[in-house]
Amino acid sequence: MNCSNCGHLNDGGKFCVKCGHKLQEEAAVSQTAAASEYQSQSQPQTAYVPQQPNQRVRQAKKVSKSFFSYFTEGIKNPTAIAHAAGESQFVNALITVILYALSIPIMLYVGWKLLLIQFVRSMFKLPIISEELAPSDMEDFNTGTDLIKATDINSIIHFNFTDFVFKQGIFIFIGLAVIIGATYVAAKFGKVDVSSFKEFFSRFGTFMIIPTALLLIGLVLAFLHVEYFSYFMNFGLLSIFLVVPFTIASFKQNGTNGLDRIYSTLIVYVVITIVLTFIANGLGEEAKTIITRMGNSSELNDLF
Repeated sequence: MNCSNCGHLNDGGKFCVKCGHKLQEEAAVSQTAAASEYQSQSQPQTAYVPQQPNQRVRQAKKVSKSFFSYFTEGIKNPTAIAHAAGESQFVNALITVILYALSIPIMLYVGWKLLLIQFVRSMFKLPIISEELAPSDMEDFNTGTDLIKATDINSIIHFNFTDFVFKQGIFIFIGLAVIIGATYVAAKFGKVDVSSFKEFFSRFGTFMIIPTALLLIGLVLAFLHVEYFSYFMNFGLLSIFLVVPFTIASFKQNGTNGLDRIYSTLIVYVVITIVLTFIANGLGEEAKTIITRMGNSSELNDLF
């Protein structure tokens, strides 16, 4: 064994006969290095396997792509797409209804300041009030509205996005489910040829594509602080009255013994009116809460 210190060749032993360097440590180091080299050569090299995309991510991409195609075609040819909508379009129709339900509270959350200003401005235009106002009062009001627009009042009155949007969104979705259920029952009484509720829901949801598109346009305008967003919101809400007869009329009627479609539509209109009244009351309570918070906010009072 060669000594690593002086290079002298030794026949054996624990120490070098020339310099006295310990040879046992050198042997242990040599054996360890040889063993590690042998293991690295003997173990098979595993090929790199690229990570596959998550199954849920792929499914989400597939659903979103299918919905985008369904939604755009529904805007171009709503009647044709609705007539062709079967149970396979149930998921897309459900997404449309959810978008419709969520668009309204999000729009109100983003644009409630503009709605408040529009309401006060319309009150100022009433003959009883406008005749008693001096021009300087109107100038003060315009100055105040500009200040409100430029102020993040949500942070001052602590207007919670999650609490408002999801609570009202769920409330509106339940109302839509009641309307769709009432329309389905009315269609059944009218002896309409519909095989299943999923098929009926799919067709109803497809006819709701245009009202939902109107709400989404209004939502974009609300984010841009354009006051005309309220018109799109009103059109989107009132369009539900057209979806009901379109859906019922899209199915064939079996015989003439069932309830006439006019009466079945009127019955559903009554249900819609009741549902919209409950929704309006819920939004009215939220508006009262906002006004109360504004009145109690010392930070907001300091602005004026």
